[in-house]
Amino acid sequence: MDAPRALTDAELPESARTPENPLADGVFMAHQRAWLEDRADLKLCEKGRRTGITFAEAWDATLIAAAAKSAGGDNYFYIGDTKDKGLEFLGYVKHYAACIGAALSVLEEYLFVDRKADGSTRYITAYRARFASGHRVEALSSRPENIRGLQGIVCIDEAAFHVDVREVIAAVNAMLIWGGKVRIISTHNGQQNPFNTVLTEARAGKSPWSVHRCSFRDAIRAGLFGRVCARNGWTATWARFRVWYAQILKSYGSNAEARDQELFVIPAKGEGFALALSTIEARQVEDYQLVRFTAPEGLVDWPTDRRHAEARRFCEAQLAPALAALPKDRDHFVGEDFGRFADRTDIDICNVDLLLARHHPLIVELVNCPVDVQQWILWWIIDRLPRFRRAVLDANGNGFGLAEATRQKYGASKIDDMKPTEPWYLEHMPDFLGSFAGNGIRLPRHADVRDDLAMLQRVRGLVKVPTGARRVGSDGGSRHGDAAMAMVYADAASRNPAGDWSGATTGADPRRSGGPTGAEDFDDGDEGDGARRGALRRWAASGGRRTWA
Repeated sequence: MDAPRALTDAELPESARTPENPLADGVFMAHQRAWLEDRADLKLCEKGRRTGITFAEAWDATLIAAAAKSAGGDNYFYIGDTKDKGLEFLGYVKHYAACIGAALSVLEEYLFVDRKADGSTRYITAYRARFASGHRVEALSSRPENIRGLQGIVCIDEAAFHVDVREVIAAVNAMLIWGGKVRIISTHNGQQNPFNTVLTEARAGKSPWSVHRCSFRDAIRAGLFGRVCARNGWTATWARFRVWYAQILKSYGSNAEARDQELFVIPAKGEGFALALSTIEARQVEDYQLVRFTAPEGLVDWPTDRRHAEARRFCEAQLAPALAALPKDRDHFVGEDFGRFADRTDIDICNVDLLLARHHPLIVELVNCPVDVQQWILWWIIDRLPRFRRAVLDANGNGFGLAEATRQKYGASKIDDMKPTEPWYLEHMPDFLGSFAGNGIRLPRHADVRDDLAMLQRVRGLVKVPTGARRVGSDGGSRHGDAAMAMVYADAASRNPAGDWSGATTGADPRRSGGPTGAEDFDDGDEGDGARRGALRRWAASGGRRTWA
């Protein structure tokens, strides 16, 4: 087994690196202090996004690990929903150790011995900070096998997004026998999620957890906006606050349920979001890209040769360099989600490396683009892909014509023009989502790609973008998970290059059978709007500008 390797500041996320003055931002907000001051053995927090609870918990972890056993010191184990979250948490620990002058022996990457229930063993990359006290802070994966047998303080972060949070909680609860403690922190992920069940039982007095709640509104009242201003060099004014607040709410588009869950701690009535934002962001890489073509005004009425000349200019200027950089020794696959007016067409390029990780180095997005121009661009791309094997194209609605024409050009062995059925989703979505859990996917670092993937929800047992769900993209246009579905189709093509879809149907041709529409209605109640108005009223009534100082 490889020896542990010391980590440098350069390997830490930028947000976790030690600043020149480590005490400059050392004061916690009220909700963070309340969390830290609660010394209960079992405590949990339901929270809105980016409200700082995990950041505060890292302070407690540092104090615990830095202290001698006689002063209450102990080992501390952080269990995030992704490996990258663990590295970021240890970056915070390193920062706090510098703040208090604690003797941090080393921050290192090492191989954790994972002994599974069946007796087999494997080694998993993990991180730890070792202190002169003899204690350590370790960041582990969420596999229950990793946790049993450990002793100390445990924090399960974003618990609602772990594969089996009940199993994780059951594993860590055994630590209580020898004086351990457990903290659970999470954003909600639907009413039916086990995290919400644990929370509900605690509130009903059926379990001894100490419960905390921190919404985006609570964090604002505690001074969040003032810290945002300080970080960005803004002058804190009421006008700037209104713009900032409105922009955050509008980023969720018409999906009020997602907004209320992510910001106002109201669990969604549906079965929950399939991917956490942190999980998606951990798989995004800098050199992969989304390239957008927005059709010039009136393009549909231009002469055919002029329309196609415009498409050629875009392809040669914007796409040719990206296609030339694709690895020549890998098979390539295409997924396409069609849109014309309300939505946009996304064409995803996928290849598979030797470790079977799916790479999505290029997504081509066509906005308000005539169908014949979409066809010209799609065929131009396919003709230049190294080792092109297969494409799955969206044949729903108006996309059928483009998908069928492409199938006729390249043949049924290469092109599947498909209207996914319920069995198709059940067969292919677990593989796609499993790539995120197993670090087996790479995708463009772009806000629209992240937010489209975040729209995937579990609805009545199926993972999909619910009909009617919309959000506003970075270009101000409406989105319906366009990039996400293109990636799902490309992923499916890469896993079945021979084009045998028999396992995804119930006897009918999946290209021709519409299947369930998934037209589940959203409850567009005014909880979020009421919370927003309440936040503004309370903010103003409390002399909000004073809370920013």
